[in-house]
Amino acid sequence: MKEKLINIIKEAGNILKEGYYSNKDVNFKAKKDLVTKYDVGIENFLKEKFLNQFKDFNVIAEESDNSNIDFNNSIIVDPIDGTTNFVNQVPHTCISVGVYKNKKPFIGVVYNPILDELYTAQVGQGAYLNGKKIEVSKQNIFQKALISTGFPYSSGTCENDLNDVVQKIKYILPRCQDIRRLGSAALDLCYVAKGTYEGYYEMNLKAWDVSAGIIILNEAGGKVTSLSNNEYKLFEDKYIVASNNIIHNDLIENLNHKVIY
Repeated sequence: MKEKLINIIKEAGNILKEGYYSNKDVNFKAKKDLVTKYDVGIENFLKEKFLNQFKDFNVIAEESDNSNIDFNNSIIVDPIDGTTNFVNQVPHTCISVGVYKNKKPFIGVVYNPILDELYTAQVGQGAYLNGKKIEVSKQNIFQKALISTGFPYSSGTCENDLNDVVQKIKYILPRCQDIRRLGSAALDLCYVAKGTYEGYYEMNLKAWDVSAGIIILNEAGGKVTSLSNNEYKLFEDKYIVASNNIIHNDLIENLNHKVIY
């Protein structure tokens, strides 16, 4: 299944690449949430191919109505993770596909055709970038850890979410090496998996943002939890916290620290 999946995703990558270098009509799903015809086009392409090739699976996808689709044997699709980057020609953008059997992780594929980066993993078989095995960083000192994060779309409309983001950065930034914010959750998880970042956290993500990256990171030796350090649950948890496993408890502790102004 994995090889067929990869071949289909690579085909879809040609559509993303074409759109990346083209003029784009942009619509807004919310104040800061963009969508283009390429999001919809890639999603329709993937859904048609996946439903034809993998008949034992349903497809849950970002731009679709998923209200009557049960999460079970599911292929979870983000046609363009990092749409704002895609629109503005920032090359941190990708297709993310996570395959789950009986709600359990099975296969993860994240493909950035702009930088020609193909991240793949199947449970129990390790994680790979362009066919070469990847592993998380061995850094064990939080002060030397490079951390990634993201800002939720809700920061434009929900003051509580905005304050929470600012509070966490205020506390963590002086205590780590630095913080990056590149705008694709799927790729951020992969960057932890290949050892570029030691940790990553973000709020208000959707299952399609992280379904593949979680599998890839776990197979690279990393750890993914909720903010309370429990197992991260797709479709449920507000925060995702990911790391090389070694600095995980420090990251959780720092994220939960209350800043006194």
